[in-house]
Amino acid sequence: MKLQFLGATDTVTGSKYLLRHGDSTVLVDCGLFQGYKQLRLRNWSPLPVAPAAIDAVILTHAHIDHSGYLPLLARQGFKGKVFCTPATADLCRILLPDSGHLQEEEAEYANRHSLSKHAPAQPLYTREDAERCLKLLHPIAHGKHWHPAPGLNASLTPAGHMVGASFVQLDNGSRSILFSGDIGRPNDLVLKAPSQMDGADYLVVESTYGDRLHKNSDPLLELGKVINRTAARGGVVLIPAFAVGRAQSLLHCIQVLKAQGVIDNKLPVYLNSPMAASATQAYQRHQAELRLTAAQCEAMARAAHIVQSPEESRLLNARRGPMVIIAASGMATGGRVVHHLKAFAPDKRNTILFAGFQAGGTRGATIAGGSPTVRIHGQDVPVRAEVAMLDDLSAHADAAEIIGWLRGFKSAPRQTFITHGEPAAADAMRQRIERELHWACHMPCYLESVNLH
Repeated sequence: MKLQFLGATDTVTGSKYLLRHGDSTVLVDCGLFQGYKQLRLRNWSPLPVAPAAIDAVILTHAHIDHSGYLPLLARQGFKGKVFCTPATADLCRILLPDSGHLQEEEAEYANRHSLSKHAPAQPLYTREDAERCLKLLHPIAHGKHWHPAPGLNASLTPAGHMVGASFVQLDNGSRSILFSGDIGRPNDLVLKAPSQMDGADYLVVESTYGDRLHKNSDPLLELGKVINRTAARGGVVLIPAFAVGRAQSLLHCIQVLKAQGVIDNKLPVYLNSPMAASATQAYQRHQAELRLTAAQCEAMARAAHIVQSPEESRLLNARRGPMVIIAASGMATGGRVVHHLKAFAPDKRNTILFAGFQAGGTRGATIAGGSPTVRIHGQDVPVRAEVAMLDDLSAHADAAEIIGWLRGFKSAPRQTFITHGEPAAADAMRQRIERELHWACHMPCYLESVNLH
């Protein structure tokens, strides 16, 4: 087998791993690059393999940095099956058309306001492209073994990161490789713990939080404090949140805080993401993967007023607090949250609350890093609002939790490839694995190929 890294090297985005065995070619994950411009430009570069030559795609989960390149791959000639869990297929049917719509919206906005160097600016792909590629989705249940391509066996095991998230294991009868995708947390409020794996000959492991530990604090307590102090000064709590995963955790937390009387039961809460509302319904359908009861799922779904139309979203910008707005996207790279930032970031009564990792080069990273301004639609918008972090709601395992999961392997891999982390985080993970587990590690470069003997 031969493995080539087409993304998620020196960055937490663009996950794509090309596995070749004989005449078979399988792509594990098919994600978009996000963040820094030099990374986003890779989305426009041709892959080092003809899409039509790829036999199958296997998705670890539905987040756009793992699935968002699929519409382009299909448009460029890929006609094979996209294997994933039923929950991942459900979420891709929500996320991918929305991604295409956002691409079109951003190109249209750039053309209307002459913000692009290209005339006219073109979307990377369209909503129609995304809807067309959904026909390729082929759901496979957790625990089932199948052949994605001749000579290769595959299986999916629950990873805990979001509903449907999976560890992907492939083997050719003599060698095996395990892709971690994104590893969930053992004590997540909403999701069940990641499954323990026996190991494999080769391991590709994520390192998003490879250089840090989540605070040992109660996220409910922290969230309650932020909401109460902002409400006390008449402000708005604006939470950029991934529509799938983070939004549902936040809704559950807010519902619990109101039920416990920690925050005012009458405090208006808005979920400004029709996609997040659809994803919440998908979470309810796949409740077996959650720690929540059916009643808790129902309460989570009722925890916020759903903002449906762009007009209603614009009206929110004219409202004054106290209120809570949860809006996509999680790193403030696009979507309705960007317009809310423009409206609420300049007012010191408000709070911008980040509930997870902010990749370098994103607006979220700029604001979280303490910049006095943030660039939005060609303007420098002042950031006078309080900026708060709630890392404990992250759905990614931290460094110690990843090591804890790896300790459960029955045998050491021949080689461990550290991916899906910023350089400092990936290198810290490498050092920790080498020091504590004494495993051979390698940090691959973009487009690097390795033989799996």
